[in-house]
Amino acid sequence: MPHFIVEYSANLDDKLDFQPLFKAFHEYVVSTGEFPLGGVRSRAIRCDDYRVADGRDDFALLNLTLKIGHGRSMALRQEVADNVFRILCEWMAPITDNGYCQISFELTELDPVLKFNKNNIHALFR
Repeated sequence: MPHFIVEYSANLDDKLDFQPLFKAFHEYVVSTGEFPLGGVRSRAIRCDDYRVADGRDDFALLNLTLKIGHGRSMALRQEVADNVFRILCEWMAPITDNGYCQISFELTELDPVLKFNKNNIHALFR
């Protein structure tokens, strides 16, 4: 943990380069000292079927979900959420400055009993 999951409308596909965004996310969360590098992962999922507002072809959407493990304080979660959303909005500025796009973000804390994980990458960074 954490996991960054981006869902985006297909009409943004040729306008987005996710690697700089993912690099910024990873560097930020690791810099807090609260998240181990070996558990950070990001992915983008293109949505071919979507509708935004009244369905205009140039309306776009991007939704980010950040899933983190249980046990971090509300103050830390709020700080992380604020900074992640800032990073996301700065990265999306070329899109939102020149077109219409709905951006949403949610930080989710996973249940400690119902979350399962097996990760052999952690050992590489210890």
